[in-house]
Amino acid sequence: MSELLKVQNIVKYFPAKTGFLESCGALIHALNGISFAIGQGETLGLVGESGCGKSTLAKIIARLISPTSGKIFFEGEDITSVNGIKLKKIRRNIQFIFQDPQASLNPRMTVKSAVSEPFVVHGLFGKRKAYLEAERILDLVGISKEAANRYPHEFSTGQRQRIAIARALTLTPKLIIADEPIASLDVSIQAQILNLLKELKEKFNLTYLFISHDLRIIEYISDRVIVMYLGKIMEIAKSSDLYKHPVHPYSEALLSAIPALNFTTKKKRIILKGEIPPTTKLPSGCVFHTRCIYAKQKCIDEIPGLIQRGSCFFACHYPL
Repeated sequence: MSELLKVQNIVKYFPAKTGFLESCGALIHALNGISFAIGQGETLGLVGESGCGKSTLAKIIARLISPTSGKIFFEGEDITSVNGIKLKKIRRNIQFIFQDPQASLNPRMTVKSAVSEPFVVHGLFGKRKAYLEAERILDLVGISKEAANRYPHEFSTGQRQRIAIARALTLTPKLIIADEPIASLDVSIQAQILNLLKELKEKFNLTYLFISHDLRIIEYISDRVIVMYLGKIMEIAKSSDLYKHPVHPYSEALLSAIPALNFTTKKKRIILKGEIPPTTKLPSGCVFHTRCIYAKQKCIDEIPGLIQRGSCFFACHYPL
């Protein structure tokens, strides 16, 4: 599998913008040295608690915001600082599906206009040809030609997400970043959208970075999974390996929270102690040590690097 995307030691700080923290120049540590790669045709799942930096990382990869430090490579090319025409070309190959399709679609544009717009912006087709292509792509995601002249508010949330997927497909991208794309949908509609994404991946040889806080969804759609906590990677593993034998204590705790489908099966629930530390003042050593039931003095004193065990990488001084 050839490497499509690689991020190296991505760090992102934001200035605090409220009260005392702003006046003393405090920084929010959103990402703290993130490194990984995505292979061509792979679905990489990204999971972690709210505030761990998942969406910030996605926006940096899509070049919607810039990192404080670190590098992003796409097809071997450093795209960390590209801009202008070169950035426009890169964005043809990296598209985004946002969590809220209502907010990501222009309410003043018909669906056909919204989906055809990328063709016109990138100078691929004239308006008439762009409309025909938009109708073809909308049909692929289950939106009929007759419905293409409607406005976003005339569709259900599930249909709007199909439209957002169609728009992401218009420029035949190589990487699609899906940031919580089914979080706002009913469970039955979630299954339809997940199956649609899988079908489109096979049809167009797509690569996904799929972000979710739902561990069952990540298991269903992902080839590999990254587990994040407080802007750090705790574990990277094949999906099948992670869900059978999690190595990092944080991964173990997260997976213990998944309800058992068989009510006769007894499952040990691991309750994490304490609260998540503030991102303006991260703990020393391992950022997870304040809540880890296995924490030792070394965890407080030293930051663990990623250690490899088989196909798994984990950041822990005392792996189980």
